[in-house]
Amino acid sequence: MRPALLVIDMLKEFVYGRLKSPTAVEIIPAIRALVAKAREKNIPVIYLADRHYVFDKEISMWGPHAMQDSEEAFIIDELKPGQGDIVLYKRSYSGFRDTGLSSVLRDLGVDTVILTGIHTHICVLHTAIDAFYERFNIIVVKDAVTAFSSEDHEYALRYMEKVLGARLLEHKDVLNIFERS
Repeated sequence: MRPALLVIDMLKEFVYGRLKSPTAVEIIPAIRALVAKAREKNIPVIYLADRHYVFDKEISMWGPHAMQDSEEAFIIDELKPGQGDIVLYKRSYSGFRDTGLSSVLRDLGVDTVILTGIHTHICVLHTAIDAFYERFNIIVVKDAVTAFSSEDHEYALRYMEKVLGARLLEHKDVLNIFERS
């Protein structure tokens, strides 16, 4: 297995802003631990971050959020990208759509994506769907993703497991995988 850790939309908007998950701060320690171990083991860490224009389709659905050059569009201080990490900006739910993510992963020799971040039922789910179509193995870190509600979260986890064949693991299990890498 050649994994990459994806940190999806851990932005000020979704952790502390208008479209925050009520449990967003609770997943920060798990993601921070995964990022630290991935860096230690030279496993790629890739941040996927909403960065919208006023004419983007999502704006009609959710109102202005994570707007280009706004403070809300920045990755939270607790999970700042480090040297060697990759940051890709997106204008839709999926981290694959129009970001170059698939090419980056293939150039790195990655065959497995490990998903963390916000929101389980929106951007995490759509990134997982495209990962499936791009033929990557998928691991979703259950205690490092969250949604607007526990119902949304659980629905998306079940969907990713049953429909996409995603493995659902706790962050400690993924740390063990990283340790063996």
